[in-house]
Amino acid sequence: MSDDERLTSGAGADDELSLPKATVQKLISEMLPKDVSCSKDTRDLLIECCVEFIHLLSSESNEVCEKDSKKTIAPEHVLKALDDLGFPGFIEEAKSVLVEHKAAQKDRERKTTRMEQSGLSEEELLRQQEELFAASRARFEASN
Repeated sequence: MSDDERLTSGAGADDELSLPKATVQKLISEMLPKDVSCSKDTRDLLIECCVEFIHLLSSESNEVCEKDSKKTIAPEHVLKALDDLGFPGFIEEAKSVLVEHKAAQKDRERKTTRMEQSGLSEEELLRQQEELFAASRARFEASN
């Protein structure tokens, strides 16, 4: 099924191609002055526009990727697509978000590696943690 077919194939496809309404509402509220509100219809229209933008950007990124004879869309393909589509003002922010994402990934991997390097099962680590909590609780109660 092509992307266009998925976009028009009914309610199931519409559910897939949306953004969380509460998250979008929170973003809207953060951007607007406190004395300005946004109607439900406006929020829904913004969501539809965002989904369309993501679809357009992903399609263009895919074309850039294919021109590079690659099979996986890389961040540089998305950045090139932003420029090609006339959104060069978004590139620096996208680069910044990419740097933040990579840092978060490294931190997550480091935490996972520490647990794996301990050689202990998750259950054993949890048991040890509970023992530490119990000892700390006992020391706290003894000091009061």
